[in-house]
Amino acid sequence: MDLQHYLAILWRRKWIILITVFITEIVVIIGTLKAQPIYSALTTLRIASASSGSVSYYDYMYADRLMNTYVKLATTIPVLDELKQRLKLSNLPPIEVKPIPDTELIQITVEHTNPLLAANVANTLADVLINQSLELYTGSGKSSQEILSEQVSQMEEEVNQARTEYMDLVAKDPGDTESIQAAKQKLDLEQELYAAILEQYEQSRLKEAVRAKSVSVVEPAIPPDKPSKPRKELNIALGFLAGMVGGLGLTFLFENLDSTLFTADQIEAVTKLTSIGKIPQLENHNSIINLNGDFASGESFRRLRTNILLLENPVRTLLITSAEPGEGKSTIVANLAYSMAQSGRKVVVVDCDLRVPTQHTIFNIDNKVGLSSILEQKVTFTEAVQASEFQGLQILPSGPLPAKPAELLGSDQMIKLIKQLSHTFDLVIIDAPAMLAVADAIVIASMVDAVALVICRAMTSSGAVRALQAQLSKVKARLIGVIINRAELNKSHYYYDRKEASLNK
Repeated sequence: MDLQHYLAILWRRKWIILITVFITEIVVIIGTLKAQPIYSALTTLRIASASSGSVSYYDYMYADRLMNTYVKLATTIPVLDELKQRLKLSNLPPIEVKPIPDTELIQITVEHTNPLLAANVANTLADVLINQSLELYTGSGKSSQEILSEQVSQMEEEVNQARTEYMDLVAKDPGDTESIQAAKQKLDLEQELYAAILEQYEQSRLKEAVRAKSVSVVEPAIPPDKPSKPRKELNIALGFLAGMVGGLGLTFLFENLDSTLFTADQIEAVTKLTSIGKIPQLENHNSIINLNGDFASGESFRRLRTNILLLENPVRTLLITSAEPGEGKSTIVANLAYSMAQSGRKVVVVDCDLRVPTQHTIFNIDNKVGLSSILEQKVTFTEAVQASEFQGLQILPSGPLPAKPAELLGSDQMIKLIKQLSHTFDLVIIDAPAMLAVADAIVIASMVDAVALVICRAMTSSGAVRALQAQLSKVKARLIGVIINRAELNKSHYYYDRKEASLNK
């Protein structure tokens, strides 16, 4: 299937798309107007990571982990419980905490119908994180500063003890130089260890102090003036998009479920027959058109006439029928007969619709005597056939409606009549009832040289056409093709028709 095929489907079912979009937009607009406004309050925090003068890959990874740690801790149960206690709330509004990429910033977003409450919750949560930053980071265990502080106290005692031992040894036995030297070395070692531990303690204390103040508020939340939800423009745009998607889906769903034949290609594919004629939408139904004045319609009937006359096996008796009533069969019969008569042939139209006859109305003739009168052997065909206002074209109307039309049409008298008409006229065109409505046309199909099917585009279903063909195949009727009614003609037809008309003037 090419793009043109899909565009034709969309244009054919455009109302499905339009109605779906319209209903979706109405629902979205009503829902948006009725939705309660939601306000969003934002607080921005900075999480500073202590680092040396140069920044390494490990420092970067540490900072990233630190940011993610605070993001997770901000929504833990202990923090949220403290937030509830401070604000005296039983339920907290929706809270979102996320880091801002490529920065040391964390954004706290709180949504609520009350803008003041939303801002208060966001600022209070930031205050909780700041007050508990050290505890949240270190946990419930001892910090490195506390551990080093204990080691400093222990080393200080050991240094004092070594100093006391050294001083006592010097005072009691100044001549024991070897013992004094050993005590001196022990004292020096203890002092060096004490100095190293003390330096580590000071560095740790400094880092802990930095960490204790690493969380700070960059931008506090203020009560918003405008609601963040619902976003009317976005909702309307999304509603339109959803309506379009839904409309397209319904369009192709209905297209797949619908067995109606909308294009000539579909008709030819289902029937497996070529189209011998494509008749456009006629302005006046049940009437004879002006073949020279109505350019497109006149040319379509001339082409139908040519295709029938150029058949490999000549046709003298032609039955034209359709699957269902209302497909324009009778109008096509009348205008085809008129076109044939214009080519200089003697043509007779036989109205075999003994239930709802039409040809006498189209040609404006009397219907008191006709086909039924002949079949009931009340008159001869020469007495029933009437001349039309067009040269070379005669009409055999239906006559009075009989009680059992199918029996009359299937009688031997009908077979004799068709043979007699074929010897008298160059072409006998029979207007038969729709085949799926009644059985009248089936009994005639085996009596004629050929059968042509009228299929009305955008009206006939594929199931009806297949059923019609199945019935015709049972009586071994000769199908010469399909006549597509209400066909879409190429614009080039109009150009050449007008060109031909101008040349004939």
